[in-house]
Amino acid sequence: MPELLNEHACFGGVQRFYRADSQAIGLPMRFSVYLPPGAEGKRLPVLFYLAGLTCTEETFMTKAGAQRVAAQEGLILVAPDTSPRGAGVAGETDSWDFGAGAGFYVDAVQEPWARHYRMYSHILELRELVLAMLPADPARVGIFGHSMGGHGALMIALRNPELFRSVSAFAPIAAPIRAPWGQKAFGGYLGPDQAAWRQYDATELMNDMAGAPFPGGILIDQGQDDKFLAEQLYPEAFEQACARAGQPLSLRRHAGYDHGYYFISTFVEDHLRFHRRLLG
Repeated sequence: MPELLNEHACFGGVQRFYRADSQAIGLPMRFSVYLPPGAEGKRLPVLFYLAGLTCTEETFMTKAGAQRVAAQEGLILVAPDTSPRGAGVAGETDSWDFGAGAGFYVDAVQEPWARHYRMYSHILELRELVLAMLPADPARVGIFGHSMGGHGALMIALRNPELFRSVSAFAPIAAPIRAPWGQKAFGGYLGPDQAAWRQYDATELMNDMAGAPFPGGILIDQGQDDKFLAEQLYPEAFEQACARAGQPLSLRRHAGYDHGYYFISTFVEDHLRFHRRLLG
């Protein structure tokens, strides 16, 4: 079972931080959990948050201000780390956008990354662990994320709509095959064959959809003063793919907002209530 590292009272509930052995990663991995008040003896909806580049399992819980709304809505929040830690891969800490803190939620096949950098499988593994250890309802699981984690949330949800009933994102890397961040990560983890990259690209996955996997809609918030918008994010490509597939999408563009947690904390309440409505 996971090792409880510490816990803190928060809005009548409890904020916890755990470490658990991961079969997918082959190393211990950390994750955080917010349990709202009154969780005992119930089966509550659970919402996974995937963080962006350089972040950890602590970032969202300490910066987004989500626990207040989660307490009101009776939502369990779960945030994994963004990569393996201490894998001992040469060069894994050389770059902020590749390696440690930048797992990109893919299962690497290229050496020396293939043994431990398996974040796609880890997220699915963590879902099962959370359902086993917490008062979480397996029929009411959602996922959302930011930037690299927004890419991860959209991609994982589209590949597993039977496991995740709702999905949203803040400033996601929505078409990573087109973005320098995605090209660097996919090339390093997956190799040069770009056909193999498509399975991890939300826009390409949506382009292959014959219908709407999330008929209740997908929510994306994007700051218009985000310095990464033009070169890295491509929300308009995902918007066009959703239109072709008939997938309802609310892509909200906000003047004056950038890429960071001031932006996320402004709109996180909307996201939690969006998921709560869809999860029931």
